Amino acid sequence: MQSVVVTGVSTGIGYATTEVLLKHDFRVFGSVRKQGDAQRLVDAFGSAFVPLIFDVTDKSAIERGAAQVRDALNGRTLSGVVNNAGVAVAGPLLEMPVEDFQRQLDINVLGPFLVNQAFGPLLGTDPALHGEPGRIINISSVAGKKAMPFLGPYATSKFGLEGYSDALRREMLLFGIDVIVIGPGPVQTPIWDKADELDVDTYADTPYFPILERFKRLSIESGHQGYPASRIGELIYTALTIKNPKTRYAAVKGRFLEKAVMRAASPRALDKLIARTLGISRLAK
Repeated sequence: MQSVVVTGVSTGIGYATTEVLLKHDFRVFGSVRKQGDAQRLVDAFGSAFVPLIFDVTDKSAIERGAAQVRDALNGRTLSGVVNNAGVAVAGPLLEMPVEDFQRQLDINVLGPFLVNQAFGPLLGTDPALHGEPGRIINISSVAGKKAMPFLGPYATSKFGLEGYSDALRREMLLFGIDVIVIGPGPVQTPIWDKADELDVDTYADTPYFPILERFKRLSIESGHQGYPASRIGELIYTALTIKNPKTRYAAVKGRFLEKAVMRAASPRALDKLIARTLGISRLAK
């Protein structure tokens, strides 16, 4: 039985990925932050699911999780690590509290860094283990290639994750460990229910306020029209198992013409298109 670590499995893409991998006879070690979620998932998934309780910003807790997995592997290598845990922080960059921006980077960039350091030996950098080298799957986003206004912290984290992944992939050639990026567009997950709770009133005294209200509405509509999380789970399974994987897989739902425009338009043209969509125009003096 192949074994995979997936972070952030309590809901959304992580939950769906766990379902897909269990269906394909994997053993899944899934990270959650709360004991209650751990028990809920054990009840839902059965004995092939093993909960790991850690926050991806807590180095000591992650290392305890890695020690737990090492014991369970009994001298064998881990087949994969899926860095899925993440958050999306929204707001105008010049008005945002520094703590919110820091939290975004801590979870989405430092988190995978800490997880990969802890579990890297189990993937095959430890020569004492037996078995084929594993793979690292880093979950990025369409925002790792195209940055939207008011999602600057999120885009910053995902652009950073993409660069980190390229560098890590080239370093891991030494051990035969592949690093693959999955870059979804909007996905139907509970994150959009949380987005509905976004308090744009925080920015009521800024010129961004009316634009943020429109941005919030359009973001929620886009999210609910995205791919089901199970589709991303199947893509992650493919990335873990296909013989010659791509270095990056995109999963962006939309009409062909819309995708072509986004790929081909110049940055200035995209600026104008996005500004028109959100109602961003230069303020009169």
